[in-house]
Amino acid sequence: MLATEFILVCGIVIGVFAVPSMFRAAIDGNPPRAAAFAIVVAGGMIVYAVYTTPGGFAVNELPEIFARVVKSFL
Repeated sequence: MLATEFILVCGIVIGVFAVPSMFRAAIDGNPPRAAAFAIVVAGGMIVYAVYTTPGGFAVNELPEIFARVVKSFL
């Protein structure tokens, strides 16, 4: 597992978990500060991983990358 793959997966997971938080804050009438910060961090992680990997990542490679990262932890 490459470090950039781990950063990519973490960025995607953080972004996915931040979206419901943003909607919940908007529904409650609160400013979604933490969720917006999490989305910015997730976007930065994804951009960093894509630009530091030679050739970048293809969308059809994402399931395999997720499996490799999860498998390395199990």
